Amino acid sequence: MYAPETQDSGKLTGLHVLAMFVGGFSIIITVNLALAFNAVRTFPGKETESSYVASQHFDADRAAQDALGWNVDTTLGTDVLRLAITDTTGAVVKPTIVSATLGRATTVASDMVPVFAWDGLAWTAPINAGPGNWNLRIEMHAPDGTPFRRRIILRGNQ
Repeated sequence: MYAPETQDSGKLTGLHVLAMFVGGFSIIITVNLALAFNAVRTFPGKETESSYVASQHFDADRAAQDALGWNVDTTLGTDVLRLAITDTTGAVVKPTIVSATLGRATTVASDMVPVFAWDGLAWTAPINAGPGNWNLRIEMHAPDGTPFRRRIILRGNQ
C-alpha cells in the first residue's frame, strides 16, 4: 500500500530560508531608513557657507580676540541668561552685542534670540530655557571694533 509523504515540520526548506533573508534585510533597511530620516530632520544646518574661506582668516581673528584678553562668564538660570565680561585687570567690559542665539546643539527647533539689557556689570536677558545642554552662539564687538565670536556651552538648571 502506498503512503503519501508527509511534510516534516522540522525540515528547513528554501521557502523558509527566503523568508528569513527577506525578514532580516527588511528589518535592517527599515532601521537604516529611520535613522537616516531622523539624522536629516534634526540636522541644525551649516555654520558657514565655505569652511575654506572661513579658515583663511581664522588664525588672525583668533589672535585679535585673544589680544583683547576678555574673560567671559556666562550663567544660565531658569529664567535669566547672564553674560559678564572682564579684561585681564578684572575691569568690567561692555562690548556691543551684534548677534546672539541660544539653542540646543542638535536642533534649531528650540533656538531663541535673547534680548540683552545692561545692568551695570553684565548683560542679562530673560529666557525660558529648560534643563539640559544649551549653546550660546554670540558675536560682539569691542570698543575698538574688534569682532569677538564664541560658542559657549551652557548647562540649564535641572
